[in-house]
Amino acid sequence: MLSKLSALLDRHLSGGDATPDPLDIHQKQLAMAALLVEVAMADQHFSLAELDHLVLLLEKQFSLSAVESKELAELANAQSADATSLHQFTQLINRVCSHSEKFALLSSMWEIAYADGQLDKYEEYVIRKVADLLHLPHSDFIRAKNLINKARS
Repeated sequence: MLSKLSALLDRHLSGGDATPDPLDIHQKQLAMAALLVEVAMADQHFSLAELDHLVLLLEKQFSLSAVESKELAELANAQSADATSLHQFTQLINRVCSHSEKFALLSSMWEIAYADGQLDKYEEYVIRKVADLLHLPHSDFIRAKNLINKARS
């Protein structure tokens, strides 16, 4: 699965062949998972709590097995480390995701940010940046944050 996902994303990002649109579901999953990793890494500490929560979110959101979710998280971590900007991920998501899917991603990003029990200013910055790149209004940014805060209480 890892090699398939990596090959699909690399092929699409390099523009080397005519990958048909809409994007393959695996590419979409990898782009979304990479953005979740970006939030987890924003404070320079990818805690075990954040990793565990990421794997659970991927399982639930994409109906994957625990093994597939762990592999996707590992691949997303590698892709995130190699990325030069958030644009390569947000560009893919903007092309294939609905507003509700983008909002769900934003909510998941808040869940990751709070997974270790504390919100770091850099995590919040990354979420705000992604919300802007996904063309989500500030009201969605605040609404998603409040929903996750309410669910944590």
